[in-house]
Amino acid sequence: MKNKEVVIDRPYITLGQLLKEEGIIPTGGAAKWYLKENQVLVNGTPDTRRGRKLYVDDQVQVPAHPVIVIKSK
Repeated sequence: MKNKEVVIDRPYITLGQLLKEEGIIPTGGAAKWYLKENQVLVNGTPDTRRGRKLYVDDQVQVPAHPVIVIKSK
C-alpha cells in the first residue's frame, strides 16, 4: 500500500484527532476504544495514547490502511 500524506498547519496533531480526521473512527471519543482494540504503530512502536502528539515526518500504521505520514504546509 502506498503511504498517505496528511498535511497539518500547526506544530502537531494528536493521534485521536488524526484517526478522526482520516475517517478511521467516527468521533474523537471512539479513539480510546479503537486504540485498545487495534494495534496502532507510531514510528514503528505500538501506542495506545489518543493524546499522543504527532509531529512532521512521524509515521502512523493503522490496520488495513496505508501508512500515514505527517507533513507540514
